[in-house]
Amino acid sequence: MPDDCVPGACFCRAVRFAITLPTLFCGHCHCTMCRRSHGAGYVTWLAVPRDRFALTEGANDLVRFESSDHGTRSFCGRCGSTLFCESTRHPDQVDIVLANMDAAIDRAPQVHVFFDDRADWVSVDDGLPRLGGATGMEPSKPEGD
Repeated sequence: MPDDCVPGACFCRAVRFAITLPTLFCGHCHCTMCRRSHGAGYVTWLAVPRDRFALTEGANDLVRFESSDHGTRSFCGRCGSTLFCESTRHPDQVDIVLANMDAAIDRAPQVHVFFDDRADWVSVDDGLPRLGGATGMEPSKPEGD
């Protein structure tokens, strides 16, 4: 496998995929859909152009769920691992859960999005930019304002 190719998989490894670097972004999402679908305080996503993503095994095990009028989330039908998010708002990219990568990618998380929607029990003190507002991508008000 070339140095710029990074493999990934679901928990049971039935669904496998690979990406070719560079990635487009890496960030933590605090939106309600991400929190509920992952059972976590927030989820760390990366994105790659669609032509840099390859599903290498398990196409028949991949289940797609229409999570909004513009988005689809994919998960493994065997183990339930959430894997991908695709949107008609950015049809040329695939969002991938960072935790499902088998090796390091080309960047660390860079931002928190939908920060205003975060769970009240989540404490964040990493110094990364915080975006929120109506779109989830606007500068977030500092805590206490």
